[in-house]
Amino acid sequence: MFRASASPRPSSRVGQKVSAVMATGLRRTLRPIRPLQCILGPPADVPFRARSHGTAQLYPEHIPTSPLQKVLLAAGSAAMALYNPYRHDMVAVLGETTGHCALKVLRDQMKRDPEGAQILQQRPRISLSTLNLDKLQNLPEGSLGREYLRFLNVNRVSPDTRAPTQFVDDEELAYVIQRYREVHDMLHTLLGMPTNILGEIVVKWFEAVQTGLPMCILGAFFGPVRLSAQHLQVLVTELIPWAIQNGRRAPCVLNIYYEQRWAQPLQALREELGITDPPIHVG
Repeated sequence: MFRASASPRPSSRVGQKVSAVMATGLRRTLRPIRPLQCILGPPADVPFRARSHGTAQLYPEHIPTSPLQKVLLAAGSAAMALYNPYRHDMVAVLGETTGHCALKVLRDQMKRDPEGAQILQQRPRISLSTLNLDKLQNLPEGSLGREYLRFLNVNRVSPDTRAPTQFVDDEELAYVIQRYREVHDMLHTLLGMPTNILGEIVVKWFEAVQTGLPMCILGAFFGPVRLSAQHLQVLVTELIPWAIQNGRRAPCVLNIYYEQRWAQPLQALREELGITDPPIHVG
């Protein structure tokens, strides 16, 4: 029913060589840090808790890195992500190696909010193993759960494509960025945006305002370079102002316990968050 988004391959041999060189450089950076087989994380339904794997490892998937290694990872992943924005693994590495300050602000916002604090305490995960798809399908038409499932089906995406956190050197902040990744498709549903390049850029502008993550800011500014002139004009004149306005008006979207609100009408949740309808239909 769901599939992971396929990464388009460079059309030219030069593009393939550039991509290969970037990937090889990142692999060489990662090789002395930890064996590749240790990067794989536990099933998504396992609570995100710290375990004792030695003094330097803070959670099961954690790969401890020095400041220099983080700089190298950030530079390499940024270059790769800008060259090929469909490399979600590189986007994830960029977010983890550059987002420490923003993640602390998000964590503190969650702690100050009753619903956000509950999320931090219980550490819910969103994956195919934790979602009851039959229950979501049987919810009333227009409910958050039903519309979220419709989004997954129509766009043929899966919540299982979100990579586990590896390079954040704080267990609680590691969960915050993991939660951000896993509610990304929920934001598409709330904003009424598809997963095409235009829809992703609009969501990224909303996320940039909401989270302050450097990864989101870079994606918001550099993503449009791949758009046509017509789409770029619509983005700049209508969609970006709308995304910024809604991002500023809405409370922190990480403070919404979506799993406890599946039956809530999507429109009611939008009104609660102050999210308005897009100025134009993005198909």
